[in-house]
Amino acid sequence: MSARETLPPRGERAADRRDRAITLMSYLHEAYPDAACALTYATPFQLLIATILSAQCTDERVNMVTPVLFAQFPEPEDLAAADIQQVEDVVRSTGFFRQKAKNIQAAARMLLDRYDGDLPTTVDELAQFPGAARKTANVVVSNCFPEQASGIAVDTHVQRIARRLGLTRAWTPPEIERELMRVIPRESWNDVTHLLIDHGRAVCRARKPLCGECPLAELCPSNTRFVS
Repeated sequence: MSARETLPPRGERAADRRDRAITLMSYLHEAYPDAACALTYATPFQLLIATILSAQCTDERVNMVTPVLFAQFPEPEDLAAADIQQVEDVVRSTGFFRQKAKNIQAAARMLLDRYDGDLPTTVDELAQFPGAARKTANVVVSNCFPEQASGIAVDTHVQRIARRLGLTRAWTPPEIERELMRVIPRESWNDVTHLLIDHGRAVCRARKPLCGECPLAELCPSNTRFVS
């Protein structure tokens, strides 16, 4: 991210920023009515594993790997008891495969040992799983236990676009999450991550955002900064 995408509109009051965020969400819902989690999963545990594997890896690649992984190890018990080298072989193409294999196997064992196979439904509990942390926990809760949502998942797309839209001055995911929670209506916490990810992929790209095609242009303080 460059310095030119770091500032909210000059002099904008907090209340005005909240109003603008509400309007932005309306525009995003209209532009991306089918926004949803891009990871393929059948159970909350599968989404937990897929999200752990998605660190520094594309969702497309993870979606190629997880069907093989869950075919070989369909239940947490299977993954927990697996030969670690077999797990490594399956997840190798996701990058950092040794650590990821270790984490997902440890997550399966933790699920069985601490929770008797029933995945917890809160962000605080899920964030304790090996390889998870808060972003992963937010992803699982927002998609599988939406009534338990207590935060917003912040990935690189959300970081970039939230700053470009002037919704935050923060740099770190925890700070960005806190600021977004102040301005995004709570009923949109489960949607905003998917909406911003879709917008980031389609229009607000990292290197060359398509500002001339952006449905949010009139509300975006960075709009003219990327027009040469």
